[in-house]
Amino acid sequence: MFRGIDEVDWASLRHAYGSAEDVPGLLRGLASADPAERETALDGMYGAVHHQGDVYDSTLACVPFLLALAVREEVRDRAGVVELLVSIGDIDGASGALAARAREAVRAGAEVFVRLAGDADAGVRRAAAGAVVRFLDRPERVLALVRERIGVERDDRVLIALAEGLGAFTQRYRPAGDPHAAEAVRLLAELSGPPYGPGLRLAALGQLAACAPERLPADLVPAVVRLLRERSGQRTRSAPAPDCPGGDTLAGRLRRLRPSDEEGSQLLRTLHSALGSRVADRVALLCGQLTSPDALDRCNAVWMAAGLFREWRTDQAEPVTLIGTQLGAEEDRLHDAAVAVLVELHELAAPAADSLHALVTYRPELRIRHRERGGPTLGGPLKALARTGDTRAVPVLGEVLAGPVVPHDLGRVIPHLGRAAAPLAPALRRRLARVPLDGPDTQQRAVPLLSALTALGDVESLPAVLRLLRGMPEELPGRDAVTEAAVRALGAFGSAAGEAIPDLRRLLETDCAVAAADALWSVTGDVDAVLPALLGALTDPGSGPHRRAAAADVLGRLGPAARPGLPGLRRMTGSGDARERATAACAVWRTAGEPEQVLPVLRSAWTEHPRTRTTIAECVAALGPAGAPLHDLLRAELASPRRHLADSGGSGIHADLGLVRVCREALAGEGAGRRQSVALAGEGCRLDASRWHRPRRGHRQTPPGDTGRERAPTNAAR
Repeated sequence: MFRGIDEVDWASLRHAYGSAEDVPGLLRGLASADPAERETALDGMYGAVHHQGDVYDSTLACVPFLLALAVREEVRDRAGVVELLVSIGDIDGASGALAARAREAVRAGAEVFVRLAGDADAGVRRAAAGAVVRFLDRPERVLALVRERIGVERDDRVLIALAEGLGAFTQRYRPAGDPHAAEAVRLLAELSGPPYGPGLRLAALGQLAACAPERLPADLVPAVVRLLRERSGQRTRSAPAPDCPGGDTLAGRLRRLRPSDEEGSQLLRTLHSALGSRVADRVALLCGQLTSPDALDRCNAVWMAAGLFREWRTDQAEPVTLIGTQLGAEEDRLHDAAVAVLVELHELAAPAADSLHALVTYRPELRIRHRERGGPTLGGPLKALARTGDTRAVPVLGEVLAGPVVPHDLGRVIPHLGRAAAPLAPALRRRLARVPLDGPDTQQRAVPLLSALTALGDVESLPAVLRLLRGMPEELPGRDAVTEAAVRALGAFGSAAGEAIPDLRRLLETDCAVAAADALWSVTGDVDAVLPALLGALTDPGSGPHRRAAAADVLGRLGPAARPGLPGLRRMTGSGDARERATAACAVWRTAGEPEQVLPVLRSAWTEHPRTRTTIAECVAALGPAGAPLHDLLRAELASPRRHLADSGGSGIHADLGLVRVCREALAGEGAGRRQSVALAGEGCRLDASRWHRPRRGHRQTPPGDTGRERAPTNAAR
């Protein structure tokens, strides 16, 4: 197995963490009789030699030894070795000269995988099924081998891997018109029907959906739901997997994180992914999964629903309601999955609000989550209920505020409740007044409370805000974050925060200058007092893109009064940072009223950098009828079924819903002759089309290009 291993100059080779002189020990560890040593060695291979899918010269040097290990029957866990080889030589893997050489090295050993396709170890056969398709070059031989193995194989997991191999084969050869691909499709269609078992049939349907959707049955969704329930009925409940013998290794942690029914999860994930934009079918399939008698099927469906909602704007009421019904499940895994997904959905979780309210009402122990580190936080059910905007969360939050332990993030959910949360203001105010000025957790405790009071516009909290602003020690960790949050609160209070004017003027000379200028303008309406700080932020070499963009945003809202900033703003429209570029272009438009200069910048940013779309849409909304040159982009956004701000953490859903609302707000001012109905969820805001800009509280503002016309009336409450 290791002939010649000591002749390799491993010290001169590299892996992710430097010299590869430890690689021979890892290779030998893969052949160890000790399970813990094998696990640690495999962890080391993935962690260093094949780190995050990369290949190094040491990776290339390992391939012959890994191939030798794979064929030695006395080596345990050879399936893991074959999977590592497949990953190293994956045809869809990394690019570059070393990656190409690694692929060729694995391809040169393809006969090993042919041999392993009939190995006595089912795990090895399963891993080899995909390797044969990827690395054996002659399509007629590959197809013959897969067909042969299907005829003799009895292990369901290996049969599923063979079906997946047929799908990969079809996707590889069908685009080139290879006739063998048609035979592979025929085999998949055959495997998708009786007399084959439900798992194999589900796998075949998933592969057909990806490579030959025209061969799918007309009753796809009912058929899949029937197969899923048949499979669940056949599946015996296995005992929980034992702890990984290798201890806290990467491979062991990944194994423990896998779903209880990993195979079922993968089968349905493959099908959902292949169905792609067939969203109606996917929603119907989810509803079928969520009503399954089997808790594992429902748990898989909950996580798949999250993936669908992150990507697509669709009618989610029925599946979300069904997710809400899982909150009463006895299985902790299912209950926890439902809570996690509903928290992520924000206002989209509204159809489950009744279930969430019942849970926080009858299980008060779930209102607060106690953690070993970081202090207490809101429990998931209460956080999800508040994020929907459901007013029933308000009295529950009031009870939490009255208790001995207040979650540090409670203040972050208040903005979702709007003015309905006003009864919480006195308690929030008292809590803020008791935050220590010099504690290690001052930032963690103060910022959420300040955010909540800012959202409520609670002028009565002014003394507590000023106490923080004036009393924190200079050296306090997180002081700048607390200062900025306090300044934003003062800006929200508007002219009622007149007592804070000296404090805000003082902050114009600090790193919080932009936020202070924004707040000072809101309190006083004195443009001359804030322009120097904003212009300084634009030109200061030490200002980063975030600070410059923030300054540009405030200048844009100042309107024509910000004309001294136009040279700097125009330079920023050529910035390499997309957000800075878009914000500056919007500011130029709002300040100079010259859209032709910035429209190309905004259009390119909108297309190339979707995260700038909300900034641009807010600009168009603020401009009213003058924003018409970009209305086509907003209409196209509202017509799109796909979210452009999706991510895996839920913030993308919330950001996308905000983008949709802003687009609707902007288009609401097009005029009665061009009104348009947009069938999307969310509450739109009426935009006063007589205004060119949205004035800040307590000051006035002139439309672009106006030199002597009557000024727009003061907006008393934004």
